[in-house]
Amino acid sequence: MADFAAARLNMVESQVRPADVTDVRIHDAMRALAREDFLPAGKAYLAYADIEAAYGPGRALMKPRDVAKLLQAVRPMPGERALAIAAPYAAAVMTHMGLAVTRLDGDDLSALPAGATYDVVVCEGAVGRAPPAWLAALAPQGRLAVVERDGPVGKACVYLRAQDGVGRRDVFDATPPVLAGFAAQHGFALE
Repeated sequence: MADFAAARLNMVESQVRPADVTDVRIHDAMRALAREDFLPAGKAYLAYADIEAAYGPGRALMKPRDVAKLLQAVRPMPGERALAIAAPYAAAVMTHMGLAVTRLDGDDLSALPAGATYDVVVCEGAVGRAPPAWLAALAPQGRLAVVERDGPVGKACVYLRAQDGVGRRDVFDATPPVLAGFAAQHGFALE
């Protein structure tokens, strides 16, 4: 029988903290949450490995290091409203940190609740480019954390809604699987 409590502690100490994740609230949440509960029973042993672990068809939990870095980049604060898109583990971490979290895990990840806005939006899967509907769901000063991927390596990035529009910055490299229907669209460009 695996010692998951020891594996959780080791995950934080050997994967998360050495990756410059300094927010102790994220450490505390990741130490407290049973990551194996987010995987099928036969795959629980993968919960603390340094890999993207599949939890359903076309869906995977991000590497522990990557989800921690993504969350730290958006600086979630207690009381904020958050949307977790194909991100069950990130949702649980944010809930543990005191955010009010709405989960979007269905087949249509672009069908957001009508009129709702969020302070924090996080996705654990990669997309070719952040969908306009996700950006539109950002409240003033709202932050979206997502990996944009068009090739073997993606860029984790944070979008921020300011008074004059939405800005974007790259944070780190990551390789989560691209969500079905969200691959980069290539075509001809006219000059």
